[in-house]
Amino acid sequence: MLICHLTFNLSPSQVLKCHPAYRLSPLTPSLLHFTLQASISNMKSACLSLLLVSVCWALPFRQSGFMDFMMEDEPGSGSPMPPVFKPRTPTPPPVLPEGPDGHFCPFRCQCHLRVSQCSDLGLKNVPEKIPLDTTLLDLQNNKISEIRENDFKGLKGLQTLILVNNKITIIHAKAFSSLINLERLYLSKNLLKDVPANIPKSLQELRIHENQINKIKKSSFAGMANVIVMELGSNPLSSSGVDNGAFADLKRVSYIRIADTNITSIPKGLPSSLFELHLDGNKITKVTADSLKGLKNLSKLGLSHNEISVVENGSLANMPHLRELHLDNNMLTSVPSGLAEHKYIQVIYLHTNKIAAVGTEDFCPPGYNTKKAMYSGISLFSNPVPYWEVQPITFRCVFDRSAIQLGNYRKK
Repeated sequence: MLICHLTFNLSPSQVLKCHPAYRLSPLTPSLLHFTLQASISNMKSACLSLLLVSVCWALPFRQSGFMDFMMEDEPGSGSPMPPVFKPRTPTPPPVLPEGPDGHFCPFRCQCHLRVSQCSDLGLKNVPEKIPLDTTLLDLQNNKISEIRENDFKGLKGLQTLILVNNKITIIHAKAFSSLINLERLYLSKNLLKDVPANIPKSLQELRIHENQINKIKKSSFAGMANVIVMELGSNPLSSSGVDNGAFADLKRVSYIRIADTNITSIPKGLPSSLFELHLDGNKITKVTADSLKGLKNLSKLGLSHNEISVVENGSLANMPHLRELHLDNNMLTSVPSGLAEHKYIQVIYLHTNKIAAVGTEDFCPPGYNTKKAMYSGISLFSNPVPYWEVQPITFRCVFDRSAIQLGNYRKK
């Protein structure tokens, strides 16, 4: 039997058009009507049976979440329901394995990005197990009294070592032998009596001020050819305690500070590579013509707070590239000679001396526009000079009159 439409609302005429019995069997109208009714009834029964079978085969719907309504071609569709959360018993953290060398950050220290911070901990010794990749080790403000032979063993990458403000009296001769890349060594505010021996050749900066060093030997700086900065201030040094040629090994040094000591004269044999020399706060009484000989690269000279009463003729000529000179708080009675002839000097501090007069050619050469570098600062205050008598032409080579400081002298 041919079924044309899956519907129950077929009229007899529509059924006759598609039912083959209508065309093949010569039936009477009454018999035909009965046959059509039976056929329609059978069709309804068959369709209902098919519908019931399909419903029985379908699985029950279980909504596992909002994502069940995603399109089939979307990622994540049809995923099973998530499992019910069940709390688990917490497990202890795993034990981290030791590094290849077995070195961790020392107890109470902080280690991060190759910096080991062990300052202000009251340590009496250099701690053990310092990470071998450390490049900066800070041990300042502790109570370390001795640096032993193996304290820095294996720290080949260390570049900066800070030991400021401890109680160090002894440094083993081989304490720094492993530090082949050390560039900066800070030993200030300790109890050292000598410059440490066997400093790594890679060192560029040594700060050893505020110790108890009273002698700088000719061999004190042996092997320090790469040192650029040297700080030796606030030690009980005297002029007799500085050997001739003590600075000869400092081939590249550009900055030396020997301030607040007991030296009475400028040390001899200073390196010609110097750019800055600070000798403030000493007991120097005179600047001789040969005391600054050979300092052709010197740009800044600090001689403040000494007892200088004389600057010999020709002293400034030894420093042709000098730009800044500090002679304040001394005992000078006149402006040092040679300033007018100096081509590049720009800043001169002469305040708090005993200068009683200023001449028209003390600072500037004759004529105008003859000095290559104009003055940017001249201080003459706190001197007994009657500033109202100073001629304006005296400062003809000053860039700006506001750079001149006069007056405010009180007789003691």
